[in-house]
Amino acid sequence: MPPEEPPAVVPRGSGVALDLKGVGKSFGDKRVLGGVDLQVRPGDFLVVVGKSGCGKSTLLRLLVGLDRPTEGEIAIGPGRDGGKANARIVFQEPRLLPWASVLDNVAVGLPASLSSEAAWKAAETVLADVHLQGRADDWPSVLSGGQRQRVALARALVSHPDLLVLDEPLGALDALTRITMQSLIERVWHAQGFTAVLVTHDVAEAVALGDRVVVIDEGRIVLDLAIDLPRPRERGSAALAALEGKLLDAIFGVAEVVY
Repeated sequence: MPPEEPPAVVPRGSGVALDLKGVGKSFGDKRVLGGVDLQVRPGDFLVVVGKSGCGKSTLLRLLVGLDRPTEGEIAIGPGRDGGKANARIVFQEPRLLPWASVLDNVAVGLPASLSSEAAWKAAETVLADVHLQGRADDWPSVLSGGQRQRVALARALVSHPDLLVLDEPLGALDALTRITMQSLIERVWHAQGFTAVLVTHDVAEAVALGDRVVVIDEGRIVLDLAIDLPRPRERGSAALAALEGKLLDAIFGVAEVVY
């Protein structure tokens, strides 16, 4: 089945705004992030790229509250109901419970106060959204790598997050599965309207998915590039190739980097 194409126009304002001012993070004497200033509009799709160890994943952990900054401020929200923003994260590894069915793995993402019947119904709905209808009773061990990652995505989506951060969730997938998953992520982002922040090493993936791409080097943003192209984007086009070139120049330190 070919990947579904999202609508060309993505609605704005359904997710939450992000406002980072002078954000830094240190672990002992090691400074991983320093002086990060970043503003993201509600409903935008931001992609973060950079070399290994530059601070990308640390930034994501700060956004969802898994770590706290050692300097600066992070403002997120408010959420859709006017309260605290609902933030979820998808990791590179699916991190599924091997003793639980696919359906139960997805339902883990729901509040414990929800009735079992309501939780299962919500989980079944989001499994259909990620094209895993009919696999609810399967064990994770019988799924392919791409299917397991779709279960992890469904677990994050089932609570309808205001903010979804994705830490290289497609890095372990083969090329064709990766393209299918990119289209799936773009489709559910459009459907649910959350603010998305994706970390990736793949610049082609970055320009295919992002409204903006920021390059981090040694804990600082060295390039903030707008991807002002209509969706769905034509992979392999000259326009995307030119943007990929700018990103690679920034990542590998070519002299004419735009700051």
